Amino acid sequence: MYVADSRAAPPASAEGAARPARAGWRRTAVAPTVLALGTVSLITDVSSEMVTAVLPLYLVTSLGLSPLGFGLLDGVYNGFSALVRLAGGHLADRGGGRHKAVAGLGYGISALCKPLLLLAHSLTPIGLVLAADRTGKGLRTAPRDALISLSSTPETRGRSFGVHRAMDTAGALLGPLVAFLILRATVDGYDAVFTVSFCVAALGVLVLVLFVPGSSTAPALEAAVRPTLRAAVGLLRRRDVRRVTVCALLLGLATVSDSFVYLLLQHRLGVPDRWFALLPLGTAAAFLLLAVPLGRLADRVGRWRVFLAGHGALLTAYALLLTAWHGPALPCAVLLLHGAFYAATDGVLMAAASDGVPEHLRSSGLAVVQTGQALARFACSLGFGAAWSLWGDRTALLASTVTLALCAAVSLALLRPGAPAGPKATGAAA
Repeated sequence: MYVADSRAAPPASAEGAARPARAGWRRTAVAPTVLALGTVSLITDVSSEMVTAVLPLYLVTSLGLSPLGFGLLDGVYNGFSALVRLAGGHLADRGGGRHKAVAGLGYGISALCKPLLLLAHSLTPIGLVLAADRTGKGLRTAPRDALISLSSTPETRGRSFGVHRAMDTAGALLGPLVAFLILRATVDGYDAVFTVSFCVAALGVLVLVLFVPGSSTAPALEAAVRPTLRAAVGLLRRRDVRRVTVCALLLGLATVSDSFVYLLLQHRLGVPDRWFALLPLGTAAAFLLLAVPLGRLADRVGRWRVFLAGHGALLTAYALLLTAWHGPALPCAVLLLHGAFYAATDGVLMAAASDGVPEHLRSSGLAVVQTGQALARFACSLGFGAAWSLWGDRTALLASTVTLALCAAVSLALLRPGAPAGPKATGAAA
């Protein structure tokens, strides 16, 4: 079934952003573009999470990397995309809104990196492959989120991002399971995981090409305004966009990467290596179940309330890891809170950021926010890996917990006075 442009949501122009959706679009809770992109993300996440699930164990046990070396590679994996997100957003906004083309380029680069992991067996080549993979992610993320935002009304953006993230997370749930089954069934398990991951990623690119409509940007607006990088960075002069970016950066500085959370759980509980790939399933399952309800809740009660509550859940997870509790319920509680954190922050942040960004700079504006957050998480991975190597995992996590509490308090103070709480407070700000 081809999802035609005529079935996508109407563009949210400056005059019509707050108008009711057209009758043809009212029949669905979210736009067909969102569902098509969700399918692409689902398939792609099966591929990427297959690699993510086994990568920490592969690097630390098979290749013998220290926590500092792993922290460097993990920082590259999670933060390198920040270097190209602005470029990806800018390219998507120029030339009539080439969001689909730029997103497709990013998905293609990431797919081609998967088989290269078969040839990389030391720190430098693995770092280069991961950097290229994250370059692809950096190129595609802002254009993809811009398409979701442009295909939704201000009143339903939280729900749309929630649906997309839920579909994305379904892939994240399946990826580690597939990796686990491959490791159990094959002799050269890691090589088999990387090979199957490439095949699945290629399928995701094909679905994007065939089923995702093009940009929803209004032609008249494109002709009147020429998007530039200076204009995108200039969005930081807007109070709403500046507060979004600063808070995302601050909270990212204390967000320990997923891989370190799973390694901490394994270290605390002595999880056997063969079961390690299943730990991400707990996070993904909680994310999948909560993404849509929390997205709808953010539309109703305010996006920043849900966003900050999500960081409260993460803070609680860190506190549990610091306790002396070693019972079997510990991983369940930690992974549930970890998934709730992502469900309350990932799509909700993009929905909140969209409220203050004009349509012709939507991709670039979202990239500005994503860049600040990605750079902060890159710094956190490096810092956490170094602290673990020098003082141990418990001291490193304690420092991150204290830092997260302080950053959350600062963010609460920044967002409290007149902060945009969602459609009820911002109206047709987009």
